[in-house]
Amino acid sequence: MTDKLIYQIGLTMINGVGDILARHLLQTLDDAEAVFAEKQQLLGRIPGIGSHLAAEIKRPEILQRAEKELAFIEKNNISCYYLTDADYPARLRECPDAPILFYFKGNTNLDASRIISVVGTRNATEYGRGLTESLIKDLAEAIPNLLVVSGLAYGIDICAHRSALHNQLPTVAVLAHGLDRIYPSSHRNTAVEMLESGGLLTDFPSGTEPDRPNFLRRNRIVAGMSDCTIVVESAEKGGSLVTADIAFSYGRDVYSFPGRVGDSHSKGCNNLIRQNKAGLITSADDLLSALCWDIQATATPAQTELFFADTDVSVPEQNPVLAIMRTRNEIHINELALVLEMPVHQLSTLLFELEINGKIKALPGNIYKLS
Repeated sequence: MTDKLIYQIGLTMINGVGDILARHLLQTLDDAEAVFAEKQQLLGRIPGIGSHLAAEIKRPEILQRAEKELAFIEKNNISCYYLTDADYPARLRECPDAPILFYFKGNTNLDASRIISVVGTRNATEYGRGLTESLIKDLAEAIPNLLVVSGLAYGIDICAHRSALHNQLPTVAVLAHGLDRIYPSSHRNTAVEMLESGGLLTDFPSGTEPDRPNFLRRNRIVAGMSDCTIVVESAEKGGSLVTADIAFSYGRDVYSFPGRVGDSHSKGCNNLIRQNKAGLITSADDLLSALCWDIQATATPAQTELFFADTDVSVPEQNPVLAIMRTRNEIHINELALVLEMPVHQLSTLLFELEINGKIKALPGNIYKLS
């Protein structure tokens, strides 16, 4: 397993090979070890690689760096999650540019049943901090096992982490650097506290500085980890809006608190709402209602194992999804997931199959109806 992990780490250290191209290599050559074992000439013939990247892959320094990184994570009790591992977070795996491998130190379930990302300006106002604290306090009462994700930055991010800890919720920070440091250093005590209930996550190896481009790159993980992204307070431009745009591109729900017209700290949020990229919320109740998390699944649980038996899923009598939808004009995916007691990411695959077979129609806002 150790040798295998060296190749997996090494795959992320090839200059010029990002997550999307790395996926292409894995699809072509099956696994990370095969990438490094392949002849340079044959590597160069793979679409998107060419002679320059083929030569880069064969550099011995890459696996030497991977060996050093493996020693670092073993010494510091850091976990590695590789894209094909069974415990790789399912929500993140769905994203086309999900990290091939990431590092995690902490204690929480990264596949928790309910996960939200809370982001916002680094220059948070008292209004924004108050909204964040109230939101998380009320959500904690409604969903005691909720996982809160953010970026450990100044402003709304650190407020979200500290509010989660204060309300006994696990919280994960996605970092823009390696796990050999904490940035900003003033948030170290909070980061340490998060290791007991939550943790620190990054796809950057040790030694990586918190350079500006890294913050933009890490935002895809903040968006991809969660069921929805909530922008509390944002100026007209900023990293939180990048995170919201990424979440929107993934087809994930985005919500935003509105602000006063003309208020510089609320322009970003108001624009998201105006552009129909984010739903307007004013409280935790609004969010719970929008996500259908306020609905209790009191009905008899559906026999979801039918999906995996030798049945024709297009026949309503054999398919719990179609059977439920026959009783409703329209239904939100979150409500359907609650009734079926099935994870949303798993249900999405089944709904897509029914959609391409012409049995159901997808409407805006993750709502479905029978064709």
